Amino acid sequence: MEEQPTTTPLLRHHRRKSSLFSELSGAVGDLGTFIPIVLTLTLVSNLDLSTTLIFTSLYNISTGLLFGLPMPVQPMKSIAAVAVAESPHLSQSQIAAAGMCTAATLLLLGATGLMSFFYRFIPLPVVRGVQLSQGLSFAFSAIKYIRYNQDFVTSKSTSPRSWLGLDGLIVALSAILFLVLTTGSGDDTLNSEDHSADEDNTSITRSRRRLHRRLRILSAIPAALIVFLIGLLLCFIRDPTIFEDLKFGPSKIKLLKITWDDWKVGFFRAAIPQIPLSVLNSVIAVCKLSGDLFPDREELSATRVSISVGLMNFAGCWFGAMPVCHGAGGLAGQYRFGARTGMAVVFLGLGKLVIGLVFGNSFVRILGQFPIGILGVLLLFAGIELAMASKDMNTKEESFVMLVCAAVSLTGSSAALGFGCGILLFLLLKLRRMECSGFGFSNFRPKNESSAEDHNDSIP
Repeated sequence: MEEQPTTTPLLRHHRRKSSLFSELSGAVGDLGTFIPIVLTLTLVSNLDLSTTLIFTSLYNISTGLLFGLPMPVQPMKSIAAVAVAESPHLSQSQIAAAGMCTAATLLLLGATGLMSFFYRFIPLPVVRGVQLSQGLSFAFSAIKYIRYNQDFVTSKSTSPRSWLGLDGLIVALSAILFLVLTTGSGDDTLNSEDHSADEDNTSITRSRRRLHRRLRILSAIPAALIVFLIGLLLCFIRDPTIFEDLKFGPSKIKLLKITWDDWKVGFFRAAIPQIPLSVLNSVIAVCKLSGDLFPDREELSATRVSISVGLMNFAGCWFGAMPVCHGAGGLAGQYRFGARTGMAVVFLGLGKLVIGLVFGNSFVRILGQFPIGILGVLLLFAGIELAMASKDMNTKEESFVMLVCAAVSLTGSSAALGFGCGILLFLLLKLRRMECSGFGFSNFRPKNESSAEDHNDSIP
């Protein structure tokens, strides 16, 4: 049997030790996707922001303690897109029904072991293609956030962003420069092998030590947290009347009334496009990425992650909380800015809980004035980090499958379509290299080749 091509793990990660500031910085690494979607659903679909913040805070705290990793809690993007982009807009009950239908599917796949079965047999290049497409999709959206003003109600870019102003291009570009200088490419130490090779040269060794010291100082800066706090400060500078509109206390949590029509609309219009994305990006890609980013820890179980998504939504959707899932992009973003343990999302959860209990629904006024360019910067770094997970494809065949899968996912706006094409292409390439003797192909010889061999046999 032909030996399968092997892939080497991602380039060795030189990790810094986890610290309080790095975990706090990593905690805000996923807000580039969280804030725009929550703000849009609040403005268009009357999402109860207070209830969503309280429930997602509990999800963050519980998953951080359960998994021990910076496991993200993200909005279900396909449901959110359908809710605000299609007409008529989905109601709060229909959004909740769509979230619970998706959650029920993942819960069933997890409880029966089917999710783990799929995870074991899905080819790595196909998973990498899904990750690459999702990462590039985040990066493309981030560039639009930075370059153009956004109308989240219509989900469209409007006029080009001006250079000056509190949400201008200069602010966004300054944030990019600051993050690059402090966090680099995400690998904050020099190669240890290069360091050991220079031990014989005293001057080079001193230079290396100074460089290591400077990189350690820079990496200790909670860069993403500083950028986010600057964004919050700019909110109040842009519109000082925010202080007058803030009201203290959470909204009253109430049970939604979901009719049979809500279940039908939610399932057919929103859950069906969301289910493939949740299976691929919220479970399979997350589990694979956890093994890449944390090779010294046990890889996340597809069964546990799938069940986690199901339980979260059955707990919160009944009360009007936004449907959520885990996501590879969120994990990459939080890791990119320093999160190394579950404490990062625990801190994030505590922050959401305080905001939800203290400011309630009035916090939407602050979100509405948050500089979109800064959100784009955070989303850009998260997307690039996720896309870089695909750099371990060592053979042309693996890269071919990955790139076709990513291209179809991006142009077709469907991870499920890209996944299907990737699986089909992978199987065709394997079929091409199979032994064909059982079909009689190995016995076939061209006529001129046969006569030439017979002629040679007749020569004494």
